[in-house]
Parts: sequence; structure tokens; C-alpha cells
Amino acid sequence: MSFSLYIAKRYLFTKSSNNAINIITGIAATGVVVGAMALFIVLSGFGGLKEFSLQFSNFFDSDLKVFPSEGKTITLDDALSSEILNIEGITAISEVIEERVYAQYKGKSHLAIIKGVDVNYGNVNPIDSILYYDSWLVPNKAEVVIGIGMATKLSTGTRDYANLLKLSVPKPGKGQILDPSKAFTYSRAVISGIYNVNEDLNSKYVFSDIDFARELLSLDSTKVSALEIRLKDNANEERVITALNDAFSNKVIIKTRAQQNDALYKMLNAENLAVYFIFTLILIIALFNVVGSIIMMILDKRSNIKTLYNMGATIKEIRSVFFYQGVLMTFIGGIVGVLLGVLIIGAQLQFSLINIAQNLPYPVSLEFKNVIIVLATITVLGVIASKISSSRVNEKLVL
Repeated sequence: MSFSLYIAKRYLFTKSSNNAINIITGIAATGVVVGAMALFIVLSGFGGLKEFSLQFSNFFDSDLKVFPSEGKTITLDDALSSEILNIEGITAISEVIEERVYAQYKGKSHLAIIKGVDVNYGNVNPIDSILYYDSWLVPNKAEVVIGIGMATKLSTGTRDYANLLKLSVPKPGKGQILDPSKAFTYSRAVISGIYNVNEDLNSKYVFSDIDFARELLSLDSTKVSALEIRLKDNANEERVITALNDAFSNKVIIKTRAQQNDALYKMLNAENLAVYFIFTLILIIALFNVVGSIIMMILDKRSNIKTLYNMGATIKEIRSVFFYQGVLMTFIGGIVGVLLGVLIIGAQLQFSLINIAQNLPYPVSLEFKNVIIVLATITVLGVIASKISSSRVNEKLVL
């Protein structure tokens, strides 16, 4: 152990004869502990909110989704489907048809997107996790599943065979249409179930059988709007994407789950970063107390500093004493703060101390990376604060 570090530890853990110095040091140490604890709790809280927000995309969005690079559809025959299923890492695929439709029910209307799905859709996305009421649609039947938001707007329930949901889309083609009644294709379907994901998606989609959607949109059996893919747990995502591009001759756009929700991911990451910088600023303010504490300690130990200098210690070594004292104070305070933060987050996870709503605990996430972020932040700021305060030791002080 170096001479400077040894004395720094003695100064840090030994009370001063001056009570004012002890009080200032205690306030500075408490500020570091509380700041580190607050930063860790806030990062854990936002991590939990991020997971809570993104869990809906895990229910609704596939691991990978293939879109056409040009136009609205992809040509997908049986041979290509078999080739895709044989790609290492892929466990299931589902063909999807998507297009805007105009939905009408008992005089009420709503603009939505029809999402025609095949029998494999349940193998790609967890249907049971989003189904809110009644049952999922039966393949090859004129049935649809709508969101709870859309059901509220149209004032509809399920299994109302006397009043079917009317869906209409513009007919494909060019030229002017003189008779408006011939401008749309219509289909009717019974509502078999209601899904619930989040406020936005609950009013957006109408699920139907893929053949029902193809007939409504006048598409042949080889055309799909997208291909949704589920990967194995140990799959190499990049290799799968490369293999898919080769299979489609690079004529498609492939998006991961994060890319399908890039706006949401960007917003959550930006909020997390903003909160981190705000609480780091609070930590910086708290560390001003450390600077003041070290400077007061330097003034209090002035006679000791002269003694050390006369015994042969250099100005650099004496500065190191107070530099190490500041670093130790912030680092130990950071560890204590993080430990308290871990206990609080652990208690929230175990006992649900704070609830957003009844039976819905505030989401938090206990992650090791947050420990590293807080300790790294507090250490870097502590080094800077200690450097500033220890620089007050100069030759004038020992003369």
C-alpha cells in the first residue's frame, strides 16, 4: 500500500477533532450514497417500463418479418416456402395479407387494416396472449377477430350472426369509375373474438383467414403482403437474414422485432438517456459537497501537511493523499448507494411495494449493467471532484 493511500484511509475513517469537518464530511458522503441509490433506482425503473412497453410487441410482432422491397406483395410458392423452412434457425413461418379496409357495423364505421393470417400464425405469434374474449377465427370461414378498441367504437360484441361486420376495399385497376357502387369490393364476416394488445393496436387490425382476405383484395394464392417468421432460441439472426435475402434474391426487406418498432425503441432509449443525464447532473451537484469536504479537510490538516512536507513528502504525494480520500469516499458511497438501490428494487420485485393500478405493480428491472453504469459514473465524477479539490494543495500551504 502506498504512503498516500494509507494516510488517505486514515483521514477518511478517523474522526476529525473539528466537529464541523465531521458534519460536512458526513453530508458529502450521504449525498453520494443517496445520489448513487437514486440513479440506480431510476435506471431500474425505466428498464422495467421499457420491458413492460415492449412485452406487447413480443406478443404481436414476430422475430423477423419479410416485406416486399417494391410494390405491395411478395410472390411465395410452395417451393420457396419449403426452402425458407429449411433455413437453419427458423422454426415456423406464417403468410400474411395486410391492407386498409373500411369496416361498418349497424351504421357505425371505422377505418382499419385487415390482417389475413394462415393456420401457422399461432406458431409464430402467441395468439392466447392477445385474445381477450371468445375464440380465435376458424380457418376457411368468414370470421374475424377485432381489437377491443374497435369493438368499443362500433359497439359490437361477438357471434352476432344477424348483424355481420361489413368490410370494403377499393377495387384494383385504373381509369375513372362512373358508378360509385362498383368502386368497392365487399365482404361480410361474423366477429368470432376480440383481442387486446395496447391502445394503438386495439383499434388498428382486423384479423381474418388469409383466403378471406385474398378474396376481398382479389389476390391469387401465391401473393402475400409479408412473411412472419419465428426463430429458434439459439438461432443466429444475422445468418438467417442473409439466407432469407439469398432465397428472395435480395428483393425483400427484412426487419427484426426491434426494427418493426423502431419508433418505440428510439423513444424509450431517448427517454432513458435523458433521465440518466438529469440524474448525473444531480450527482454532480452532490459531488460539490465532496469538493467542499476535501478542501475543508485540507485546511484542517494544514499542520499535518507541513509535517509531512518537512519529513520529505513531495507536494504531489500530499495531493495524492486528498485525491485518494475523495476517490475512496465517492467509490464507497457509490457501492453503498447501489446496494441500497438493489435492496429497494428487489423488495419491489418481491413484495410489489408500489402499484400503478390495482394488481399491477410498478415495473422495475434488476440488471447488472445498471450496477456497472452507476459505479462507473460515480467513479469518474469522483475522480474529477477529487482532482479539483486536491489541487488546492500547493507550496504556499506548506510554507
